[in-house]
Amino acid sequence: MRMRSAFEFETAAAEAGLVATALRSFDEWDATLQGMAIAAQPLFTIKPIGSARDVPPQSLTSCKGQRPLHGVRVLDLTRILAGPVAGRTLAAYGADVMLINSPHLPNIGSIAETSRGKLSVHADLRIATGRETLNQLLAGANVFIQGYRPQGLAVLGFGPREVAACRPGIVYASLSAYGASGPWATRRGFDSLVQTAMGFNDAEGKAYRDECGECGECGDEDAGSKPKPLPMQILDHATGYLLACGISAALVRQQQEGGSWHVKVSLAQTAHWLRSLGRIQNGFNVVAPDAEPFLETSPSGFGKLTAIRHSAQLALTPAVWTRPSMPPGSHAAVWPDMLA
Repeated sequence: MRMRSAFEFETAAAEAGLVATALRSFDEWDATLQGMAIAAQPLFTIKPIGSARDVPPQSLTSCKGQRPLHGVRVLDLTRILAGPVAGRTLAAYGADVMLINSPHLPNIGSIAETSRGKLSVHADLRIATGRETLNQLLAGANVFIQGYRPQGLAVLGFGPREVAACRPGIVYASLSAYGASGPWATRRGFDSLVQTAMGFNDAEGKAYRDECGECGECGDEDAGSKPKPLPMQILDHATGYLLACGISAALVRQQQEGGSWHVKVSLAQTAHWLRSLGRIQNGFNVVAPDAEPFLETSPSGFGKLTAIRHSAQLALTPAVWTRPSMPPGSHAAVWPDMLA
């Protein structure tokens, strides 16, 4: 059996369409072509699709006392944490967010928490009727969020230019693992693997050794000899909020300048920014705050749901979820104000 290095296996896995990565240090990541490409990119981008002069500003229904995104319709074609967090955030600010799930794909448990405020619809994009359902919904949408693998939706006819041609004035948002440029731009990935590839797990292990490995109180005999994950899926959560921010900014541009807009974010770009903020000194000794004051309990289609409330506190138009979290396929594939 031929032995491969971790980097050779990583490349072979990517070429086979699999999701795997080698463990790197920060310095090793910085020396890669993809590390250089990410370092040269901004945190996220907002660019027009075609010419802004070709599409006038879209009229959105809003009035005093309504939440900021009232009247905005969002198609949410995302699945695991970052994208769902973005859609949940937009829903908290008043948008009608419709989560599009495929009936043949499984979901992780966090869908109960990230679906708060959303409508939940089934559409199988592998078949013509599913694509037709999405096209019908797109005709009335203002925002289209997708977190499919690179080019995954384009081959089905739902890339940014195709969607903008079908729905002029759309804000199209793309979420990827490793950004839109560089040799890894087409690679799949998720938070934990991006942490590993970019050096975070190696850095956490070294910091743990330096802060805790010699005190003898942790009871971990392997302290410092193995990598450690970050204490939460910070890349997912931070990217989700940045995505919601970028979409909101693009909506403002559409209202002011017209046009269709493309928002791009990636876990790797977020990771590069977070790394630039530096480490908290003696971070392993920091005690997590009590979550109890921030919890709220509400009924849902998954049963009684207790989860962290939305963090924003707005005096005149509080950020809230007016729709309960529901399992995939619970709603009709029709925008609420179009129901008979």
